[in-house]
Amino acid sequence: MTSIPHETSGEPGPLRALTLDRLRLRTSQKWRAYPEDVLPLWVAEMDVPLAEPVVRAVTDALALGDTGYAAGTAYAEALAGFASGRWGWDGLAVGRTALVPDVMLGVVEMLRLVTGPGDPVVVNPPVYPPFFAFVAHMDRQVVEAPLGADGRIDLDVLEDAFRRAVGDGAALPSGRARRAAYLLCNPQNPTGTVHTAEELSAVAALAERHGVRVVADEIHAPLVLPGADFVPYLSVPGAERGLSLMSATKGWNLAGLKAALAVAGPGAGADLARLPEEVADGPSHLGVIAHTAALRDGTAWLDALLAGLDENRRLLARLLAEHLPAIGYRPGEGTYLAWLDCRALGLGDDPAEVFLRRGRVALVPGPDFGGVGAGHARLNLATSPEVLDEAVRRMARAVQGG
Repeated sequence: MTSIPHETSGEPGPLRALTLDRLRLRTSQKWRAYPEDVLPLWVAEMDVPLAEPVVRAVTDALALGDTGYAAGTAYAEALAGFASGRWGWDGLAVGRTALVPDVMLGVVEMLRLVTGPGDPVVVNPPVYPPFFAFVAHMDRQVVEAPLGADGRIDLDVLEDAFRRAVGDGAALPSGRARRAAYLLCNPQNPTGTVHTAEELSAVAALAERHGVRVVADEIHAPLVLPGADFVPYLSVPGAERGLSLMSATKGWNLAGLKAALAVAGPGAGADLARLPEEVADGPSHLGVIAHTAALRDGTAWLDALLAGLDENRRLLARLLAEHLPAIGYRPGEGTYLAWLDCRALGLGDDPAEVFLRRGRVALVPGPDFGGVGAGHARLNLATSPEVLDEAVRRMARAVQGG
């Protein structure tokens, strides 16, 4: 693979620390779903070593045999401190938090608190595929409010979706009054859009006007790149009845160490208090320890990671312009995900299938993110610049060879 010059001085960052041979020793989903000749740029795992404070905290716990059930508020306290220092948000009240197994299971539990079977849940496609699957599995109805062409929330489209979700006030067939929720993704997966304070305030006002409860998936909150700022949904005016799910999972690559926090706004504390007690048995104690260490002591590692991700998003833009100029790519403001518009290549609804079959590069199919995803693919750029370079070259050869 081509050697890519490092644009920053000092020690190589987390994304340059591991060789491809070393990564292929891993047994997680990313490295076992495809044969070894495939470059896996699909599922949301990063090609990085763990932050040293996380390794130390988990190793110390194992040495103590501290592998029981999760307890206490250390995670919530660490998140509150991180939110204050990183985002200038001092409104995260530890008393209005609850441990949940992970963000998506937390989303399910929050939706159960504010909606019932048959109720509508508004989502913004293209959006994280489990939003569709989990909502359908819990017997709620998905109402789509597609993002605008710029990847941002279209407030007119969202309000129309809220009106459709709420309906004319008629009761459900069961006789129960209809309730509606809005499942917000910020920073947005797959586009990388980071919603602004103005946008979120407008969302909160619309939700209150139509009686829609907002549940925010903010798992990518630590991963905001230069040029944008993360604004917690619960920090904006009018969001007092909102619920949020937060986690160190994405920021520090801890998907296998399960834990997350549900956070309630001042007007939603009573809802969170109804969370079944058994939900708190789901998080991993080691996960809670790891996430707490990351939030408290892992910010220097996170900063080095963000510098590498910023370098990679600019590198990806250059590589696509050089080798695949027909692909539309708007560099994201956050996350480590790239949303590629491949429609001009004429590869059909699922270009990821072509890139895998002809180029041996694994991406996530665009249609998985909703109907508006046809002709698109999602690429995970949290890898070394060398792997990213090789992946784009393979993708180009796949198209040229067709």
